[in-house]
Amino acid sequence: MSALATLPLFAMSPWSAAQPGAPAAQIDTPALLLDLDAFDRNLARMQAALAGSGTRLRPHAKSHKCPEIARRQIAAGAVGICCQKLAEAAVFVNAGIEDVLITNQVVGPAKLQRLAELATRARIGVLVDHARQAQDLSAAAHARGARVDVYVEVDVGAGRCGVRADQAGALAAQIVALPALRFAGLHCYHGSAQHLRRPEERQAAIAAAAAHARAARDAVEAAGIPVGIITGAGTGSFVHERDSGVYNELQPGSYIFMDRDYADNTAGPDDIRFEHALFVKTTVQSRPVPGRAVVDAGLKASSVDSGMPAPWQQPDVGYLKASDEHGVLGGDDGALPAMGESLLLVPGHCDPTVNLYDELVCVRGLASGAGTVEAVWKIEARGALL
Repeated sequence: MSALATLPLFAMSPWSAAQPGAPAAQIDTPALLLDLDAFDRNLARMQAALAGSGTRLRPHAKSHKCPEIARRQIAAGAVGICCQKLAEAAVFVNAGIEDVLITNQVVGPAKLQRLAELATRARIGVLVDHARQAQDLSAAAHARGARVDVYVEVDVGAGRCGVRADQAGALAAQIVALPALRFAGLHCYHGSAQHLRRPEERQAAIAAAAAHARAARDAVEAAGIPVGIITGAGTGSFVHERDSGVYNELQPGSYIFMDRDYADNTAGPDDIRFEHALFVKTTVQSRPVPGRAVVDAGLKASSVDSGMPAPWQQPDVGYLKASDEHGVLGGDDGALPAMGESLLLVPGHCDPTVNLYDELVCVRGLASGAGTVEAVWKIEARGALL
């Protein structure tokens, strides 16, 4: 049996926060909750937004790290998923996902051997922005009898990885010449554009990104190589890539959950709004002085890299600061929840928040205030950093 097929699943808590069939009020805290009704509407809204556009959906699974969600995205019409790490991809392939694009460079003998093995069991794509990466990948895949889809990553404005547009043709030609590799297209993602607050800023950033992508496509085609896929985009900007006439595959991830940071973006007239579906349930464990409440969800329960979480539908209550196991709420004393009461928090950034949990407690009817736990889904790729 393949070593990849026996990757262990680690349960870090001795018990679950809830069991299926339990009332939502009985969910222990802190816990990560998914509003299934909002989640289903978000899935349908994204597919409807792409219908008839000529662009296909390959959602980014780094947002959820959960095979059950990936299966539901594919059932709704996605062609496959993206992952950011090889270990994430292995978890999803082990769970039966057959088409995975690793939107990253994979470097080092051990990782390349694992990638080649994975590519014997599923369609695997990977990015390169240097000839050495392609050469090493080719050698590993050829030795294993595998074939790997390879995308040239183009820097379209993010200033991170990627070649210049005018260099894409030469690198694509090197890929085509190597055994065991299949040149699949161009990766043209502008991550920082997702969180530009004003709609005109996002539109301008993606117009510039699309111009780089178009120039890269032209450079590859000038080398006599057809470009099959031009992939990129995220939740904050995908309507612009969809309408660019350049991209034909989109990679939004956060749309299924939404977080406080995305909600801070001002919507443009053509933007599509998704609902908050991901929450951290927390309980007040201390009311030491008037105007202050302390909850059991701190830094280990919600990532604050994009700012503090926001109390859900409680505009007069603020989440002021966090330490390891505590969060401090402030506001008028009458607006603050009482000792022992629970509330929901909207995470500032969904991706790293999800990575803090072993499971996702899925609730039907959460908005009614009397929801029921329908399922508990394992976040099987949490901590998959290799």
